[in-house]
Amino acid sequence: MAGWKLAYHANCWGALGGNAEGVTSITQLSYRTFGAMDRAFADIAAAGYQGVELFDGNLLDASAAEMRQSLADNGLKLVAAYAGGNFIFDDILPDELARVTRAADRAAELDAPHLVVGGGAKRFDGVRETDYHKLGGALDRVKAIADARGLRAHYHPHLSTIVEGPSEVAKIFDLTAIDFCPDTAHLAAAGGDPAQLIRDHAARISYIHLKGFQKDPFAFTPLDRGDVPTGPILEAIRDVGFAGWICTELDSWDDPAAGARISMEYLNRAMAD
Repeated sequence: MAGWKLAYHANCWGALGGNAEGVTSITQLSYRTFGAMDRAFADIAAAGYQGVELFDGNLLDASAAEMRQSLADNGLKLVAAYAGGNFIFDDILPDELARVTRAADRAAELDAPHLVVGGGAKRFDGVRETDYHKLGGALDRVKAIADARGLRAHYHPHLSTIVEGPSEVAKIFDLTAIDFCPDTAHLAAAGGDPAQLIRDHAARISYIHLKGFQKDPFAFTPLDRGDVPTGPILEAIRDVGFAGWICTELDSWDDPAAGARISMEYLNRAMAD
């Protein structure tokens, strides 16, 4: 497991949401955690992680200088910015890509290696086959934005989008050149085997989201709690020769600092075996 570097997403330190202005102005919409990022950084560093991933809204709330100082104060590296969009509607795509560009500019300014996007809207009247082609084309444009700024771009399949389970994952990565950021919990919740998907798409994976999943009641959990064992996933990551950043995350937890520690304690045990 040499070569793995461990980061944590700062999305757990408050309620998840977006900018209300985005309801009427697409260009103003972003993901965000309604919480204090300085507290998140301190807790993440104290738990032993080396890096942090941020939603685009939180990343852009502070100036680059302020964010750089806050990261340095906690000994953390910004590993990735996460943004998203519908990516299938021609009229709003330029506005969505403008948002992605703002996030990519800031991520590059702070020397982050990765840019992650989620999306692919489900229409009110059902999914059209052409939507996959529109999404693939949009993701290639995201990749071009990232490439121009020295970032590695990734698509993150996500529940509630048109790319959830294994067949949809295979379909979209036949239609785009962007890298695959597997989120092990989302893939499992959609009926996939995260370890097998990592093996199947190893050549497209250079960044990973890792978290646990509980089926009933539905919940994301710290690593190796819930219904999806983390051991086989780590074995797959090792077997495909992955070397790079792995970002553990937990969308909601009553004590976010404790959640971060629980997952790090598991990783320390697993990586020592």
